[in-house]
Amino acid sequence: MILPIVAYGDPVLRKETEEITKDYPNLDKVLENMFETMYEARGIGLAAPQVNLPIRLFIVDATPFEDDEDLSEEERKFVATFKRVFINARILDETGDEWAFNEGCLSIPEVREDIFRQPEIVMEYEDENFKKHKESFSGIVARIIQHEYDHIEGILFTDKLSPLKKRLIKSKLANISKGNVSVDYRMKFPNAKKKR
Repeated sequence: MILPIVAYGDPVLRKETEEITKDYPNLDKVLENMFETMYEARGIGLAAPQVNLPIRLFIVDATPFEDDEDLSEEERKFVATFKRVFINARILDETGDEWAFNEGCLSIPEVREDIFRQPEIVMEYEDENFKKHKESFSGIVARIIQHEYDHIEGILFTDKLSPLKKRLIKSKLANISKGNVSVDYRMKFPNAKKKR
């Protein structure tokens, strides 16, 4: 089932998320719905708060980057098969010189900005079977993970912009929260005027 993606301005995007356990109700269905929703919106990652669930869960599918000519051959091979579920994730370390990449977000349509992030991360997480992992990621995969991880921490990519950039997009963000934006996927707008 395709779920509505929560738009900028909804309090769930700022909530502190909770860890989940194996007995979380209907987790298989939640994951299936999240992947279906992400693909329908042509996304490469989706966090549970974006579908109105304040839990420490996000998904990533980096495979659209396999044709990216800016990536090394090794990176392209890695992203070609990179599809993961991250449950109760914690980033333990971020290293390297920050680099800029133009990011967007399904919850903040029509806004794209260069965001600086460190290129290497070490994280602990559980997969969909609640098997624990401690793993290092780098490059574009690390960036996608960092973006989705921010969601479960109540952080949006726009929070990382300079005060000037924030002022420049302020009216765009207000319009998004009111539903004054054109999207071709289901969204839930927190401040949309009710239709009579």
